[in-house]
Amino acid sequence: MNFQVRRERSKIEDSKHVGSGILFGLIAVFVLAIISSLIISLLLRFTSLQESSVQFVITAISFVSLFIGGFISGGKGKQKGWMVGGLTGLIYSLIIFLFQYLGQDSLFNLQQTIYHVCYILTAMMGGILGVNMSNNKSRAA
Repeated sequence: MNFQVRRERSKIEDSKHVGSGILFGLIAVFVLAIISSLIISLLLRFTSLQESSVQFVITAISFVSLFIGGFISGGKGKQKGWMVGGLTGLIYSLIIFLFQYLGQDSLFNLQQTIYHVCYILTAMMGGILGVNMSNNKSRAA
């Protein structure tokens, strides 16, 4: 009986780690997106740069942001990094989809769908690395 109680508490604690990991990862992604958007918009406004010339940089920053968000999620979740990172990427894509659908009344086109699938995969990779890095710290201590 006592073993089952401990196991149930462990499951609850694990789900709290997963939930807080996803939340921290999403916050990191959106903070990085806001900061990079501000910097790029200022560059576009006050320099002679064109939006087409920074398109690759914007895409790269998006992937790096989702990787970092997945990494943070995995580190906070402490297990199942692929799942925690994937959920972080999936929730991010869902939020972006809702903004686009509700704000602009349009669905993802094929190119956007491919990008968001790649975002989810990138966040998964970040989550896997985040779990492994957090486990290495606890083993070294």
